[in-house]
Amino acid sequence: MYLVFPVSPFLTLALSLPTGALLVRIFIIQHDCGHGSFFGSRAANTTVGWLCSLITFTPYANWGRQHAAHHANWNNLDSQSAGSDIYSACLTVRKYLALTPWCRFLYRLPRHPLSANILLPPLVFLLLYRTPSDTPRDWVRERRSVHLTNAALAVLFGTLMALLGWREVLLVHLPIMVVASILGVWLFSLQHRFETSRWLNHGDWSFVEAALEGSSYFRLPPALHWMTGNIGFHHIHHLNPRVPNYRLQACHEAVQARHPVRALTFRGGLAAPRLTLWDEDRGRLVRFADVAA
Repeated sequence: MYLVFPVSPFLTLALSLPTGALLVRIFIIQHDCGHGSFFGSRAANTTVGWLCSLITFTPYANWGRQHAAHHANWNNLDSQSAGSDIYSACLTVRKYLALTPWCRFLYRLPRHPLSANILLPPLVFLLLYRTPSDTPRDWVRERRSVHLTNAALAVLFGTLMALLGWREVLLVHLPIMVVASILGVWLFSLQHRFETSRWLNHGDWSFVEAALEGSSYFRLPPALHWMTGNIGFHHIHHLNPRVPNYRLQACHEAVQARHPVRALTFRGGLAAPRLTLWDEDRGRLVRFADVAA
């Protein structure tokens, strides 16, 4: 992108699409390092994960611990505080209808497809991850990781701007982050909210059922599975987070022979982010438009 910038800024912008997609793969490597699965060595996982964080703009230790809380309780309708966000949590229809009209509006606003999938993702990675505002005070190591990442990014991009110019750096890296964040958040949003997903109350929740029935198997062409670090086999990842992304497909094939899981198609993946509420009466996720006010 830097090489073609003097020739055509528009070609540079066009190259941000494949580059942003490759950045999603880098994020998955960081994600695996956070689970201690990418390498057998803890030191190697920490080193590579931290280096990846300088490319993904995502503090390694802080995000990793927040994500571990998600793995402790997912698709549990009664425990959505730890590790929850607007992409991997949802209210039941009854709880939603019990809200005041103003609170319903505030709940719906960030979950509108335009807000949730286009506007918010770049802001999360570029701005929200620059502060430890959502990190508990006693998470000292994790809060420190935010500040250390910011300092390293300041040195890295300050050097790039001094050598190459601030316009070039901005017009190369900003589009990459916008593309990567939108693609990555879309993948994240359909990992637990899709048409056949099962959400359970605490008394009915079980680890295996929540993994195989509440996490998606997003079927993609081989090239896209590689590009996305095999995160489409998300049901296997929740079944055992210590499986590295390069072993997920083999594990999926072994599990599929014993417990077949219905695949989420690309078309279903496009519709999945609209499924935002759990209808307890129908036992399925529904859209806001499906709920009578």
